[in-house]
Amino acid sequence: MRIDVVTIFPEFFDVLDISLLGKARQSGLLDVSAHNLREYTHDRHRTVDDTPYGGGAGMVMKPEPWGEAIDELLGDATPERADASAPLVIFPSPAGEVFTQKMARELAHREHLIFGCGRYEGIDQRVFDHVATRAEVRLVSIGDYVLNGGEVAVMAMIEAIGRLIPGVVGNPESLVEESHEDGLLEYPSYTKPAEWRGLEVPPILLSGNHKAIDAWRREQQLERTRRVRPDLLRAETPEKAETAEA
Repeated sequence: MRIDVVTIFPEFFDVLDISLLGKARQSGLLDVSAHNLREYTHDRHRTVDDTPYGGGAGMVMKPEPWGEAIDELLGDATPERADASAPLVIFPSPAGEVFTQKMARELAHREHLIFGCGRYEGIDQRVFDHVATRAEVRLVSIGDYVLNGGEVAVMAMIEAIGRLIPGVVGNPESLVEESHEDGLLEYPSYTKPAEWRGLEVPPILLSGNHKAIDAWRREQQLERTRRVRPDLLRAETPEKAETAEA
Protein backbone atom coordinates (compact mmCIF):
# COMPACT_ATOMS: atom_id res chain seq x y z
CA MET A 1 0.00 0.00 0.00
CA ARG A 2 1.10 3.53 -0.78
CA ILE A 3 0.16 6.28 1.67
CA ASP A 4 0.82 9.98 1.08
CA VAL A 5 0.24 12.56 3.80
CA VAL A 6 0.05 16.30 3.17
CA THR A 7 0.78 18.32 6.31
CA ILE A 8 2.59 21.41 7.59
CA PHE A 9 4.33 19.13 10.12
CA PRO A 10 5.87 16.25 8.12
CA GLU A 11 8.23 15.42 11.01
CA PHE A 12 5.16 14.33 12.99
CA PHE A 13 5.14 11.11 10.98
CA ASP A 14 8.72 10.08 11.80
CA VAL A 15 7.19 7.80 14.44
CA LEU A 16 6.15 5.49 11.60
CA ASP A 17 9.78 4.38 11.38
CA ILE A 18 9.41 2.31 14.56
CA SER A 19 7.47 -0.77 15.69
CA LEU A 20 5.46 -2.98 13.32
CA LEU A 21 4.69 -0.27 10.80
CA GLY A 22 8.37 0.63 10.65
CA LYS A 23 9.19 -2.99 9.83
CA ALA A 24 6.41 -3.02 7.24
CA ARG A 25 7.97 0.03 5.57
CA GLN A 26 11.41 -1.58 5.57
CA SER A 27 10.05 -4.79 4.03
CA GLY A 28 8.12 -2.94 1.33
CA LEU A 29 4.63 -3.80 2.54
CA LEU A 30 3.90 -0.17 3.28
CA ASP A 31 5.16 2.96 1.52
CA VAL A 32 4.46 6.13 3.53
CA SER A 33 5.56 9.62 2.48
CA ALA A 34 4.85 12.89 4.30
CA HIS A 35 4.76 16.02 2.13
CA ASN A 36 5.20 19.53 3.49
CA LEU A 37 2.28 21.70 2.35
CA ARG A 38 4.51 24.79 2.55
CA GLU A 39 6.57 23.41 -0.34
CA TYR A 40 3.61 24.23 -2.56
CA THR A 41 3.52 27.94 -1.68
CA HIS A 42 5.18 30.73 -3.67
CA ASP A 43 5.51 33.67 -1.30
CA ARG A 44 8.45 34.52 0.94
CA HIS A 45 6.49 33.63 4.09
CA ARG A 46 5.28 30.28 2.72
CA THR A 47 1.72 31.21 3.68
CA VAL A 48 -0.86 28.44 3.92
CA ASP A 49 -3.74 30.27 5.66
CA ASP A 50 -5.80 33.47 5.48
CA THR A 51 -8.79 35.14 7.14
CA PRO A 52 -12.24 33.60 6.52
CA TYR A 53 -14.77 35.16 4.17
CA GLY A 54 -17.83 36.21 6.12
CA GLY A 55 -15.81 36.94 9.23
CA GLY A 56 -15.29 34.81 12.29
CA ALA A 57 -12.46 33.68 14.52
CA GLY A 58 -9.34 31.89 13.35
CA MET A 59 -7.79 31.30 9.96
CA VAL A 60 -8.70 29.04 7.04
CA MET A 61 -6.19 27.07 4.97
CA LYS A 62 -5.81 28.51 1.47
CA PRO A 63 -6.85 26.42 -1.56
CA GLU A 64 -3.84 27.14 -3.80
CA PRO A 65 -1.19 25.09 -1.89
CA TRP A 66 -3.64 22.25 -1.38
CA GLY A 67 -4.57 22.21 -5.05
CA GLU A 68 -0.94 21.94 -6.16
CA ALA A 69 -0.08 19.28 -3.58
CA ILE A 70 -3.06 17.04 -4.36
CA ASP A 71 -2.62 17.52 -8.12
CA GLU A 72 0.94 16.23 -7.85
CA LEU A 73 -0.06 13.19 -5.81
CA LEU A 74 -3.07 12.28 -7.96
CA GLY A 75 -1.06 12.35 -11.19
CA ASP A 76 -3.33 11.26 -14.04
CA ALA A 77 -6.06 9.87 -11.78
CA THR A 78 -9.64 10.32 -12.96
CA PRO A 79 -12.95 9.79 -11.12
CA GLU A 80 -13.82 7.04 -13.62
CA ARG A 81 -11.26 4.76 -11.97
CA ALA A 82 -13.26 3.01 -9.28
CA ASP A 83 -11.11 -0.04 -8.53
CA ALA A 84 -8.84 -0.65 -5.52
CA SER A 85 -5.86 0.86 -7.34
CA ALA A 86 -7.56 4.26 -7.67
CA PRO A 87 -6.30 6.82 -5.13
CA LEU A 88 -8.65 7.68 -2.28
CA VAL A 89 -8.28 11.12 -0.67
CA ILE A 90 -9.16 11.34 3.02
CA PHE A 91 -9.44 14.53 5.05
CA PRO A 92 -9.83 14.09 8.82
CA SER A 93 -12.70 16.29 9.96
CA PRO A 94 -15.05 16.48 12.95
CA ALA A 95 -17.77 16.95 10.32
CA GLY A 96 -16.99 13.62 8.63
CA GLU A 97 -18.25 10.06 8.88
CA VAL A 98 -16.99 8.17 11.93
CA PHE A 99 -13.91 5.99 11.51
CA THR A 100 -14.57 2.40 12.60
CA GLN A 101 -12.86 -0.96 12.49
CA LYS A 102 -15.14 -1.84 9.58
CA MET A 103 -13.85 1.20 7.67
CA ALA A 104 -10.25 0.27 8.55
CA ARG A 105 -10.78 -3.19 7.03
CA GLU A 106 -12.28 -1.62 3.92
CA LEU A 107 -9.43 0.85 3.48
CA ALA A 108 -6.80 -1.84 4.04
CA HIS A 109 -7.74 -3.21 0.60
CA ARG A 110 -6.96 0.06 -1.17
CA GLU A 111 -3.60 0.49 -2.91
CA HIS A 112 -3.19 4.25 -2.58
CA LEU A 113 -4.45 6.51 0.21
CA ILE A 114 -3.85 10.27 0.36
CA PHE A 115 -4.43 12.02 3.68
CA GLY A 116 -4.77 15.79 3.99
CA CYS A 117 -4.10 17.19 7.47
CA GLY A 118 -6.00 20.40 8.08
CA ARG A 119 -5.13 23.01 10.70
CA TYR A 120 -6.58 26.21 12.13
CA GLU A 121 -10.32 26.50 11.31
CA GLY A 122 -10.05 23.95 8.54
CA ILE A 123 -9.49 23.86 4.78
CA ASP A 124 -11.27 25.98 2.18
CA GLN A 125 -14.34 23.96 1.09
CA ARG A 126 -13.40 24.40 -2.56
CA VAL A 127 -10.45 22.06 -2.05
CA PHE A 128 -12.81 19.18 -1.22
CA ASP A 129 -15.13 20.09 -4.07
CA HIS A 130 -12.38 20.30 -6.66
CA VAL A 131 -10.52 17.15 -5.57
CA ALA A 132 -13.83 15.29 -5.81
CA THR A 133 -13.78 15.96 -9.56
CA ARG A 134 -10.49 14.08 -9.78
CA ALA A 135 -10.85 11.27 -7.25
CA GLU A 136 -12.97 9.79 -4.48
CA VAL A 137 -12.96 12.04 -1.41
CA ARG A 138 -14.02 11.15 2.13
CA LEU A 139 -14.19 13.32 5.24
CA VAL A 140 -13.55 11.11 8.27
CA SER A 141 -13.83 11.76 12.01
CA ILE A 142 -12.12 9.68 14.70
CA GLY A 143 -14.56 10.83 17.39
CA ASP A 144 -16.79 13.53 18.77
CA TYR A 145 -14.06 15.92 19.85
CA VAL A 146 -11.80 18.51 18.25
CA LEU A 147 -8.01 18.36 17.81
CA ASN A 148 -5.55 21.12 16.92
CA GLY A 149 -4.93 19.51 13.55
CA GLY A 150 -5.42 16.39 11.49
CA GLU A 151 -2.05 14.78 12.16
CA VAL A 152 -3.08 12.81 15.26
CA ALA A 153 -6.22 11.56 13.53
CA VAL A 154 -4.27 10.49 10.45
CA MET A 155 -1.70 8.67 12.58
CA ALA A 156 -4.50 6.73 14.28
CA MET A 157 -6.05 5.80 10.93
CA ILE A 158 -2.72 4.77 9.39
CA GLU A 159 -1.98 2.47 12.31
CA ALA A 160 -5.47 0.94 12.32
CA ILE A 161 -5.37 0.40 8.55
CA GLY A 162 -1.73 -0.57 8.22
CA ARG A 163 -1.83 -3.37 10.78
CA LEU A 164 -4.59 -5.07 8.75
CA ILE A 165 -2.40 -5.37 5.67
CA PRO A 166 -1.40 -9.05 5.32
CA GLY A 167 2.10 -9.63 6.68
CA VAL A 168 2.28 -6.57 8.92
CA VAL A 169 1.16 -8.36 12.11
CA GLY A 170 3.11 -11.55 12.70
CA ASN A 171 0.20 -13.70 13.86
CA PRO A 172 -2.91 -12.91 11.79
CA GLU A 173 -5.07 -14.87 14.25
CA SER A 174 -4.51 -12.10 16.81
CA LEU A 175 -6.42 -9.71 14.55
CA VAL A 176 -9.53 -11.90 14.56
CA GLU A 177 -10.08 -11.81 18.33
CA GLU A 178 -9.66 -8.06 18.87
CA SER A 179 -12.26 -5.55 19.99
CA HIS A 180 -14.73 -4.52 17.28
CA GLU A 181 -13.76 -7.30 14.86
CA ASP A 182 -17.09 -9.05 15.49
CA GLY A 183 -18.96 -6.00 16.70
CA LEU A 184 -18.09 -6.62 20.36
CA LEU A 185 -15.35 -5.49 22.72
CA GLU A 186 -12.48 -7.89 23.37
CA TYR A 187 -12.50 -10.23 26.36
CA PRO A 188 -9.98 -9.61 29.23
CA SER A 189 -6.53 -11.15 28.80
CA TYR A 190 -4.21 -12.75 31.36
CA THR A 191 -0.66 -14.13 31.38
CA LYS A 192 1.79 -15.60 33.90
CA PRO A 193 1.99 -15.64 36.90
CA ALA A 194 -1.31 -17.27 37.83
CA GLU A 195 -1.47 -15.15 41.01
CA TRP A 196 -0.24 -11.55 41.32
CA ARG A 197 -0.68 -9.29 44.35
CA GLY A 198 -3.58 -11.36 45.58
CA LEU A 199 -5.34 -11.37 42.21
CA GLU A 200 -5.79 -14.73 40.49
CA VAL A 201 -6.34 -15.70 36.87
CA PRO A 202 -9.90 -17.04 36.36
CA PRO A 203 -9.70 -20.83 36.93
CA ILE A 204 -11.45 -21.57 33.63
CA LEU A 205 -8.40 -20.27 31.73
CA LEU A 206 -6.18 -22.81 33.53
CA SER A 207 -8.53 -25.75 32.88
CA GLY A 208 -7.32 -26.71 29.41
CA ASN A 209 -10.95 -27.06 28.32
CA HIS A 210 -10.87 -25.00 25.14
CA LYS A 211 -14.59 -25.27 24.47
CA ALA A 212 -15.35 -23.92 27.94
CA ILE A 213 -12.71 -21.23 27.54
CA ASP A 214 -14.25 -20.09 24.26
CA ALA A 215 -17.67 -19.91 25.90
CA TRP A 216 -16.27 -17.93 28.86
CA ARG A 217 -14.52 -15.47 26.54
CA ARG A 218 -17.71 -14.96 24.53
CA GLU A 219 -19.64 -14.33 27.73
CA GLN A 220 -17.01 -11.79 28.82
CA GLN A 221 -17.23 -10.01 25.47
CA LEU A 222 -20.99 -9.67 25.74
CA GLU A 223 -20.90 -8.55 29.38
CA ARG A 224 -18.15 -5.99 28.78
CA THR A 225 -19.88 -4.61 25.69
CA ARG A 226 -23.23 -4.38 27.48
CA ARG A 227 -21.60 -2.53 30.39
CA VAL A 228 -19.21 -0.21 28.51
CA ARG A 229 -20.59 0.14 24.96
CA PRO A 230 -24.26 -0.85 24.87
CA ASP A 231 -24.60 1.16 21.65
CA LEU A 232 -22.61 -1.56 19.85
CA LEU A 233 -25.18 -4.16 20.82
CA ARG A 234 -28.05 -1.98 19.67
CA ALA A 235 -26.31 -1.56 16.33
CA GLU A 236 -26.15 -5.33 15.88
CA THR A 237 -28.92 -7.87 15.42
CA PRO A 238 -31.75 -8.18 17.99
CA GLU A 239 -30.57 -11.74 18.68
CA LYS A 240 -27.16 -10.53 19.88
CA ALA A 241 -28.73 -7.89 22.11
CA GLU A 242 -31.12 -10.46 23.62
CA THR A 243 -28.18 -12.80 24.33
CA ALA A 244 -26.36 -10.02 26.16
CA GLU A 245 -29.42 -9.17 28.27
CA ALA A 246 -29.84 -12.80 29.20
